[in-house]
Amino acid sequence: MVVGLGNPGDQYVDTRHNIGFRVIDSLAEALKVDVRRRKFGARFGLGEFADKKLILLKPWQYMNRSGQAVATAVGFYKLGLSNLLVVTDDLALPPGRLRIRSKGSAGGHNGLADVIEKLGTEDFARLRIGIGQSGRKPAVDFVLDKPTESERILLDEAIERSREAVFCWVEHGIESAMNKFNRG
Repeated sequence: MVVGLGNPGDQYVDTRHNIGFRVIDSLAEALKVDVRRRKFGARFGLGEFADKKLILLKPWQYMNRSGQAVATAVGFYKLGLSNLLVVTDDLALPPGRLRIRSKGSAGGHNGLADVIEKLGTEDFARLRIGIGQSGRKPAVDFVLDKPTESERILLDEAIERSREAVFCWVEHGIESAMNKFNRG
């Protein structure tokens, strides 16, 4: 299962904080999967890649309440946590930089913190996509803003690389995805 974190609602569609949703949409387009079905407090779709079933999930609550949808879907499908990848934005990484980890803390990300709390563990993979620092602007305003044109170009490229990183994770595992996509 691949979970993209974001906020529901038209006002958040192209914001920095919704990059997880954008990665799910990119995967859905590539795999021809409809992710508009409603279940688990989320939008989701079922597909297949590399002869494996793939669940694409976008929790449909605000970012800091994403965990319940993830935990409910994991329980429903009886997924081992090694079969879960959460995709989210990251203020600590430069715009467009990818960072894949097999486990770890929330790193100050409220959506990831809620997923960790609801699952009761940090032992699941995550793909963080750098959105850069907020500078003097409050972080909450920065993440809910739309990126600048130069940032948008980097983030669009990062979404494409993230899609390939997810495909690598599905087909070859977390170590291979980390080795290939954590560079630079």
